[in-house]
This record gives sequence, C-alpha cells and structure tokens, in this order.
Amino acid sequence: MQVTMTVNGTVYSREVEARLLLIHFLRDSLGLTGSHWGCDTSNCGACVVWLDDTPVKSCTVLAAMADGHRLLTVEGLERGGKLDPVQQGFTECHGLQCGFCTPGMMLTARWLLDHNPDPSPEQIRAALSGQICRCTGYENIVRSVRWAAEHEAAEAGNGIGTGTGTADAAGTGHAAGTGDAAGTGDAAGTGDAAAQEAPA
Repeated sequence: MQVTMTVNGTVYSREVEARLLLIHFLRDSLGLTGSHWGCDTSNCGACVVWLDDTPVKSCTVLAAMADGHRLLTVEGLERGGKLDPVQQGFTECHGLQCGFCTPGMMLTARWLLDHNPDPSPEQIRAALSGQICRCTGYENIVRSVRWAAEHEAAEAGNGIGTGTGTADAAGTGHAAGTGDAAGTGDAAGTGDAAAQEAPA
C-alpha cells in the first residue's frame, strides 16, 4: 500500500507493507535515525515522535496509520541552523548521557513546554514518566527542561523569538493539539491539566 505523510515539513510517499511500524518507516525508509527503536513494547519511550502535534510511541503505531498526517521527529526540532531551546538545554545541563533516550525525551519536553511554559520539576518528571533513562538519575534531564523554560521566557521577555523547530507542514509553528491524533497509539495531551502529563 502507498502512504503519504509530512515529516518535518517535507512530504513523503512510499510503498509499505501494511504491518510496517512507524519507527521502522522513519528509520529504514526515510533514513531518519534520530528516533530510536528500544524495547518494542512501548515501555521505554525512546521512539517518541509527534503525530499531528501529539507525542506518540512510534513502535505502537503502524506507518499506515500515519497516512495523511504530519510528523515531527527530533531532526525537525532544529530550524535554520538554530537549535531548539530544549536541545540547547540538554547540551548546557548535560541532559544526554549515552543519548539513546534523548530524542524521545526532547520531543516530550518540547510538547510539555508548548502546553506549560513554566513547569515545576515535579511536572517535568510527570510528563517524562513514560520514558526511561537507563544511565542514571533524571536530575540533569529535569534541569535541562527547566533551562529551556527559563531561556524561552527570557527571550520572550526581550521580544526575541525562540525559533523553536517544531513548525507544522505550513511552517506556522506549534499547534496545541491535545488529543490522540486519529486514535493512533499512546498519545499525550490528555493527562492531568495541572501536571501537564505526557503519555505513560
């Protein structure tokens, strides 16, 4: 079957098997290897991407289910040579260690900041609770997200655009989608409104 989807602002059409998982489509068919294939059981969260502005675990989504939709992978966070503040935060605060969980962590963190620009450490931990870092504790990851939040707020206060790299297919910036896009797997945006939880 043929599928067509917009990934990081670019339209792709490919012939795929009906059983092909989205993570394998992204990595093997499109060569976007930033998204990692980990547990294959939706537990680790290394494969998180955005489907129509909603984080999903791409090992639980078929490529066919993404037909006609918009996707954002970690490669799409950077725009015009400028890193997203979340990416900058992970660099400044040593949020990445081996780096395997980092792409999914970044995309979930980006979603969180789009919905809650000033999250507490507890809210950050709640949002990232569906993802696993096997290297060590999560302190530096939480610090990285707080760094991004604080620097985005400072830039906004100075009237400076952050240039965050999560524009949609039309290049118009983030949409605040909060539901499960077409019911395709683990979706964020429906958690506790106060805690702004992303999917487990």
